[in-house]
Amino acid sequence: MRFTRIVRMEDGGSAFEDGELALEQRQVAEGVPPMAVGALPSRDGVQFLRSAAFDSSAHPAPREQWVVLVKGMIEVLVSDGSRRRFGPGDLVLAADTSGRGHVTTGVGEPPFEALFIPV
Repeated sequence: MRFTRIVRMEDGGSAFEDGELALEQRQVAEGVPPMAVGALPSRDGVQFLRSAAFDSSAHPAPREQWVVLVKGMIEVLVSDGSRRRFGPGDLVLAADTSGRGHVTTGVGEPPFEALFIPV
């Protein structure tokens, strides 16, 4: 499964990198057909976030964390000028924990909902 990582560059800016989450077919419980399963390592538990508006100024991620979009759409702008949109089911690994960071903007109808999973 593809995901996007937001990384800090040497100049303090941010950029996108593409990554791949390894999935394997596994039976997760008796009586349930095999499913594609992949690990999202977590250190401090999962947070659920709901917001009517998700417009930010430039900021680094507060910690390295997976962002799993559940509802709504966001657009992320990194310091090299690149923009990407993310919606339900998309995975983003926010790893730019220092430097200038990135800008996040809500797109379309609120609310925005996501799971934040610290790495």
